[in-house]
Amino acid sequence: MRTVLPFICVFASTSVDLFLFRHGIAEERRHGLDDSLRPLTDEGILRTMEVARRLRSLGFAADRLLSSPYLRASQTAELAQQAGLAEQVEFESCLVPGGDAWPLLEGLFGRCLLVGHEPDLSHLAARLLGAPLGCLVLKKAGFAHLRWSQQDRSPAGRAELRVLLRPGLLLPCSV
Repeated sequence: MRTVLPFICVFASTSVDLFLFRHGIAEERRHGLDDSLRPLTDEGILRTMEVARRLRSLGFAADRLLSSPYLRASQTAELAQQAGLAEQVEFESCLVPGGDAWPLLEGLFGRCLLVGHEPDLSHLAARLLGAPLGCLVLKKAGFAHLRWSQQDRSPAGRAELRVLLRPGLLLPCSV
């Protein structure tokens, strides 16, 4: 008797899906506290986790999760990982406030989630969309999904905004 192996068809995506996730509500800046060490507040942890869970329930998931190493962003990334948005967190220094995340986009493929800060994430989105700076803003624990063709040599001005969500649209009224 001959064994027949199942044929499995795997969809090869020709687009890049970039998810942008701003860190949650963090402690206020205080004199003497290094900005990179500001943690999420208790409310920030709760709201961010609920947003991440809701995003996952809506079908969002990433192949890679890249985060700013700043504490509030790394906590947000860990919550996203716990909610199932990605399997592991990688830290990228170019995602710190004032950093240039553009080099991360070179050679990007599949689905990638970036966790970072404002106004850097919205500036990155604007550049991808070919739109003026300030045309969109990510609220704390806000989320955006952009897509462009993987065949584009440079995605500048070629991305399509698929989703822009403020956390209030994703959260139950009690959170």
